[in-house]
This record gives sequence, structure tokens and C-alpha cells, in this order.
Amino acid sequence: MPSSELSSRISQRLMQEIASGSIAVGQHVGAQQVADRYGVSRTPVREALNTLEARGLLSRQANRGYFVPENISDSLLQWLKDQHHKDVDPYHQMANDWLTNRVPEEVTEQFLRQEYGWTKTKVNEILVRATREGWAERKEGYGWRLLPVAKTPESFEQIYRFRLSIEPSAMMEPTFKLDRKVLNEQRRLQEHMLEADLGSMADETLLANGSIFHEEIIKLSGNPFFLLALQRVNRMRRLMEYRAKIDRERIVVQCTEHLEILELLEKGDVVDASYKMRQHLSGALKRKSPLAWNWASDSGK
Repeated sequence: MPSSELSSRISQRLMQEIASGSIAVGQHVGAQQVADRYGVSRTPVREALNTLEARGLLSRQANRGYFVPENISDSLLQWLKDQHHKDVDPYHQMANDWLTNRVPEEVTEQFLRQEYGWTKTKVNEILVRATREGWAERKEGYGWRLLPVAKTPESFEQIYRFRLSIEPSAMMEPTFKLDRKVLNEQRRLQEHMLEADLGSMADETLLANGSIFHEEIIKLSGNPFFLLALQRVNRMRRLMEYRAKIDRERIVVQCTEHLEILELLEKGDVVDASYKMRQHLSGALKRKSPLAWNWASDSGK
């Protein structure tokens, strides 16, 4: 994918997070931090940061880097908040068509160009992202294969049962170490979600904030394999959750339970926090299972 196109997508994602308050006023936005969070290299991130500076959404301070300024105009913030009301972007259009069996299991780039009227560059961009999120792979010969990960209620439930196995256990690892900076930042994000107008937040932002909380906590285990496993299944389950209508009331429950886990960790009660994490994931599975079955019914399964 050309760097300019990737940087444009990074810019859009950062703008959503600034508009929603996930990236707070006055917060430092480092190139390496963003690159690690989005799984990209520093070059397109630097391009994206320069773009946002030109638009007045970031300010650069000598020898300190980029920060979210306090004087962003109300009209610009409102424009950012309105972005999630736009039509579905090409990536989500294809993901939705795959989930509802409107595209075949094996496709070629030429087929996608003809089917959607996309350019060669756009098709490549979408397939690269689909590969990164775990639902597409290039065939050994010619063409692409779309994978049935998290495409059924059964696979969605299996993902949550896998998370029930690894996330509470990771908190009990002998290498698990509390990091006050991480806990404080996650508390800020969860409290902001409870105070914010969730209706103005893009679905991607709401889903990403939940994933980030769990990935930051499992990262404290000191075992990188726990984190890699969780990141992979999180990418897979997003497909089904993109398809469903986000329940804002459920987000409130989610954030409240996240804060309860954080409070236990802040007290040093890791065993209780691990048990609370198990309860949290078990409850999430019960709440989301009907969503998965209804969605499967809608797709003709």
C-alpha cells in the first residue's frame, strides 16, 4: 500500500480518537507510540502527524513532539464527530459482503475491481488490511482466499472461550507486574467513555477502546505470547462486531467493569482482579451470543 494512502487512513483514525476524546487535550502523540498501537511503520505515521498539524488538530513543540492543542475550533470538532455518519467505507463494505456470503471464498484482484469498481491500488489496500486482520490470505498460485474466522456464532463463542482461558491466567503469571502509568491511562480512557456522548463516537473507536484495555492488561504479564494471541483473536472478532449494531448501553457496562478491574489492580489485589476479569468475559459472552445468532440468521445461515 502506498505510504500516502496508509498515512491518510492513520490520519482519519487519529482524528476520530481526538474527536471522541480518546486522545485527550494536551496529550502527547508520539510517532512510535502510534506506530506500535496501529501496527504500522513510523514513516506513514510521521506523514499523518504532519497532516494533522497542518489542519490544526496537533501542535508541534520543539524537542518535545506533537500534542493535542486546547484551542481546536468547535466547528472542526463537530465536523470530526460527524464523520462516522458517512457511508460505509470500501473495507467494511467488502467485509460485510464476505460475512453475508455475497462474495466467494476465493477471489482475484481483477474480480474485486470489476465487482466494486475499485482501482488496483484500492483493492491491494483492502486485501492487505484484511490479511493483517486475519480474514484473508494470498493463495500459493493465483488469487486470494477469504477465511471463515469469526464468521459464525460458533467461532465467535470459541474466541471468547479462548479469551476466558488466557486473560485471567495471564494476570496470575509470576512475571505479571503492575505499571501505574498504564493503569492511570486506562482509567482515564474508561472514565472518559462513561462521561462522553457515546452516540457521537464511531463504532471503530468504541470497539478499539475495549480491545486496547484488554491488550494493555495482558501485556503486563510480561509474556509476549499472551499478547500476540489476544491481538490476533481481537482482529478476528471485529469482523462480526463491525457487522452488528453497537449497543451503547452495553459499552457503559463494559467500561464500568473495566474500572472495577483497574481498582482491584491499583490496590494490588491481582488474584481478585483475575477473578473479576473471568466474570467480565463470561458476562460479555452471554450478552453477545444472542447478537451473534441474530446476525447469523440475517445472513441466511
